[in-house]
Amino acid sequence: MQKIILSIDGMTCSACSNGLEKYLNKQNGIYNASVNLVMANATIDYDEKILDVSKIENFVKKAGFKSLGEFKEIKFEKQDSNNKIKLIIFTFLALLLMYISMGHMLNLPSIPFLDHNKNVYPYMLSLFIITIAFLIYGFDIIKNGYKNLIHKTPNMDTLVSIGVITSFLYSIYNMYLVFKGNQNAIMNLYFESSAIVIYFVKLGRYIDGISKDKTKEAIGKLVTITPSKAVIKKNGEYQEVTLDEIKKNDIVVCKAGEKIAVDGEIIEGSAHFDDSFITGESKPVNKNIGSKVLAGSLNYDGYVEYKAEKIGKESTISEIVRLVIEASNTKAPISKIADKVSGIFVPIVIIIALITLIFYLIITKDITESLTSFVSVLVIACPCSLGLATPLAIVVSEGLCASRGILIKKSEILENACKVDTVVFDKTGTLTYGKLKISKIINCSNLENKQIMQLASSLEQKSNHPISNAFKDYMNEHKITPLEVTNFENIAGYGIRGKINNEDIILGSSKILNHYHIKNAHLKEEQTLAQQGNSIIYIVKDKNILALIGVSDIVRHNAQEVIKQLQKNNISTVMLTGDNKEIAAKIAKKLGITQVISNVVPSEKANVIQKLKSDNKYIMMCGDGINDSPALSLSDIGVSVQSGTDIAMDSSDVILTKNDLGSIIQLINISKKTLKIIKENLFWAFFYNIIMIPIAIGILKPIGISITPMIASLAMTFSSITVILNTLRLKKIK
Repeated sequence: MQKIILSIDGMTCSACSNGLEKYLNKQNGIYNASVNLVMANATIDYDEKILDVSKIENFVKKAGFKSLGEFKEIKFEKQDSNNKIKLIIFTFLALLLMYISMGHMLNLPSIPFLDHNKNVYPYMLSLFIITIAFLIYGFDIIKNGYKNLIHKTPNMDTLVSIGVITSFLYSIYNMYLVFKGNQNAIMNLYFESSAIVIYFVKLGRYIDGISKDKTKEAIGKLVTITPSKAVIKKNGEYQEVTLDEIKKNDIVVCKAGEKIAVDGEIIEGSAHFDDSFITGESKPVNKNIGSKVLAGSLNYDGYVEYKAEKIGKESTISEIVRLVIEASNTKAPISKIADKVSGIFVPIVIIIALITLIFYLIITKDITESLTSFVSVLVIACPCSLGLATPLAIVVSEGLCASRGILIKKSEILENACKVDTVVFDKTGTLTYGKLKISKIINCSNLENKQIMQLASSLEQKSNHPISNAFKDYMNEHKITPLEVTNFENIAGYGIRGKINNEDIILGSSKILNHYHIKNAHLKEEQTLAQQGNSIIYIVKDKNILALIGVSDIVRHNAQEVIKQLQKNNISTVMLTGDNKEIAAKIAKKLGITQVISNVVPSEKANVIQKLKSDNKYIMMCGDGINDSPALSLSDIGVSVQSGTDIAMDSSDVILTKNDLGSIIQLINISKKTLKIIKENLFWAFFYNIIMIPIAIGILKPIGISITPMIASLAMTFSSITVILNTLRLKKIK
């Protein structure tokens, strides 16, 4: 199965996106298609044996839209000066048109040669010519409306187009009657209705475009983190290139004050770097030969040359952007309500409008009143506000989370995070920094400490567990030369083993001794180390215990406050760790966690999560994304605390790239606000249509309240703007 994200042109409302989504999902070879109205793209999972990109793009064309190719970057469709100038010109024409056609109703001074009583023909022709200008201005709306009607995916443009063309043709008919001598027909001209409806739709689109750009600002900032150009070194010569020209293994130069262009490894020089956009670490980090650098990092004070490793879409920041975009394209459960309604909304409105037309023709036999009500119903209905209600809020919240180092892989997380009643924490690397150090060596052999640590550190060099870093640091500090390791094996949940000089070396917790049936005569020493807050690593050679190594860790600076805040919000906290009972209890007591489950291997962690879920708990599991993968996958929401460099391989639903547990509180808070905003948006969208459509039909005419097509178009625009402004309140979340 392959996945592609296509940029789509021609979508103007939820009926468009829903229609395209349904059409794509019906096609053979497409497993799943999700269309995003706000981001104007479609995420498509397809069978590469049946389909290719050109065939998929052809499906998009047949559905009445246009594929702009693979989605490569977030494009800000900012309103250019031409659009602004056009809007200003047509604002003036709209006011002029209203003055000519309706000024006399307000007793305003008339324009003598355009007076509807004295100069009938110039009056009619002026309205006709100005309206033609508006039809040209709004031709894209009319074209799109009828195109979607032909493709059986009617949308908001379809409703507007039918209403506008109907009013225009009826006005031309009455203008013809005037020329034939029927002067009374001049009162049945509705050119201004056609023109003003187009004007308000265009005005709404202009405001909508600006607002949609604002929803993408946080995501867009991620794109601008990396520089547009860089300097590479080839054969001793320096050459300035664009990012697209950089290839893997190229030597890239970065001077003080410049940003790293692509992910790589330093091969010459050293400098302090600001990685805060990913790691959240505010202090500059010193990096030298062998250190990894991330695209977008700012070089404060040095000169470095680094080898390009991850370029283009492979870079960490590109992966972050991809995850955010894909998340915004997934559907939150609550959006299904709006999708179902929007899918049948336009056809129902057309039917209601036709019934209204027929009803008035039969009852009043007044074609003018009948057509006015018909057009008003078509124009006032607003599927746009209904369609924007959920995706707009999701995109704003996704961007908000991304800007705070919270990467969400599925938008349903934003709906469900507020349901969490239990947060389960891994200890090492999650509640603690995972920045371990060797604090104590209890030697049980005839070997020197340096020899024992040489064996242990050599083996740990092959491991990626957080504890291995303590041994690597110890080896560097004490200038220990590593030995060759063969037959290395990672024994999940227990430890590691390998051969050094043909001797079998085993490292791990006390569980590994039981695993290999090795007698432990050092329980007293283990207890002493544990009481001091150490994790204990046994070093075994040929089934003989050489030493016990005490490894200590540092609790995260805000872990205690996060636990306190969760408990204050009636959310239970659980520590789930593979460490021994004494160490786990000591850390838990310091943090205020009362429920501790210790001495569990990764597979057992998943069982614990399953048991908690069986007690009707809504579980968020927070781990380091390495040994906790089974538990993260099984929990309702899996949260990974990590540096962000292995994002693509992560098995969690949420990634905290800034390594800040406080982000969990932020996520739950944003989830609550997002769900509240979505519900408010849906309420106003439904309420608007439930109230306004009956008024447009004429239910309040007996008490003198009615709606003209012009007022209907203004109300329709106001409905969408209300939803947009309400959604933008999310940006104020602290």
